[in-house]
Amino acid sequence: MTDEVDSVELIFSTMRWNTPLSEAHAERLLAGLELGRARTVLDLGCGWGELLLRAVAAARAGGSDCRGTGVDTDEALLARGREAARARGLADRVTFVRADASSWEGPPAEAALCVGASHAWGATADALRGLRRAVVPGGRLLYGDGVWAAAPGETALEIFGDQVLTPEGLQHAVAASGWETIEASSASQEEWDAFEASYRAGRERWAAEHPGDPRAATLAAEMRARREEYESVYRGVLGFNYLVLRTPVSI
Repeated sequence: MTDEVDSVELIFSTMRWNTPLSEAHAERLLAGLELGRARTVLDLGCGWGELLLRAVAAARAGGSDCRGTGVDTDEALLARGREAARARGLADRVTFVRADASSWEGPPAEAALCVGASHAWGATADALRGLRRAVVPGGRLLYGDGVWAAAPGETALEIFGDQVLTPEGLQHAVAASGWETIEASSASQEEWDAFEASYRAGRERWAAEHPGDPRAATLAAEMRARREEYESVYRGVLGFNYLVLRTPVSI
């Protein structure tokens, strides 16, 4: 990873969101949150908040006077989110806050999102327990996390560590944390391939547009290595599961 290159321009400019997820799959997951009933939506580890913006727009389209809050530690990503909110007429409805998701002390929301951000709490089980405080009784959470879709090899374990759960382990952690599963789905191989390609594309484009920059060759080499690593080490091995969860009405 090279230094001093803007992260949004470098990594995320060609990505819709930082997760393997198609438009149709995202629409289905957001529908599971029953956003027409939600007056507040909270996204912990929001990045640039694309899912949050769509959630708030969907809630308002469903008749709710909804407001959203996105929380992340990356100011460059938050700035991208604020600009997107302004462009869509949601600047007065969605607030982006620079803070650690795991220590967020704002009021609980009627609907929440936490996709690919369990590392903020340290591990999946810790995230699921901590997220209980973020959702009102009877509220819903869209939770997304990496899982082993197949038995990992030694190299995959070295890359991703021993905190990744199996799908069965994830469901056990969900139940142990007091959540009720409403809907569960997995990222398809097509979604993974599109995600990896879009992740590489931003860096590859930057390298191609800055041939005189000494970092360009390094970036291009890093992306060639990333593609080889994906195709030979973790394609079809690392999965990603999406869960629509609900808190009990009585806690």
